[in-house]
Amino acid sequence: MELILKETISTLGQEGSIVNVKAGYGRNYLLPQGKAVLANAQNKAILEQNLATIKARLEQERQQSEGLSKKLAGITVTITQLAGSDSRLFGSVTASDIQQKLAEMDIAIDRKQIVLTDPLKTLGEFSVAIKVGFQMTADIIVKIVPSIEKA
Repeated sequence: MELILKETISTLGQEGSIVNVKAGYGRNYLLPQGKAVLANAQNKAILEQNLATIKARLEQERQQSEGLSKKLAGITVTITQLAGSDSRLFGSVTASDIQQKLAEMDIAIDRKQIVLTDPLKTLGEFSVAIKVGFQMTADIIVKIVPSIEKA
């Protein structure tokens, strides 16, 4: 099934792209959600008319993504957690925790942009990828240190 994307989808392509997808995915998800339209002659003509505005919008998004990437480059986020004697945390550090620390540094990102395969459960330094744009990521360092409790 050939479709024209109305918005950028990270697994398929950018807005204005013509993509081939399985019929079920297109019919049951992309079309009802308004994320794509059929790639017929009429819709292709409309796409040609709107191509300049789409390219300008995509260029602006790319510039914003590059700016955020530069802002995130080299940042170290320090998170304090309770830990046992074997350097294992009581609990874990999740994308929400990282998002909160970045928000304290005046960097607003969505927690879904933080790429963590599993929550962090030990002390140390970890490199964490953050999606800043279409097929663009930036790496930050997350440093987990033990909290010192007074008895």
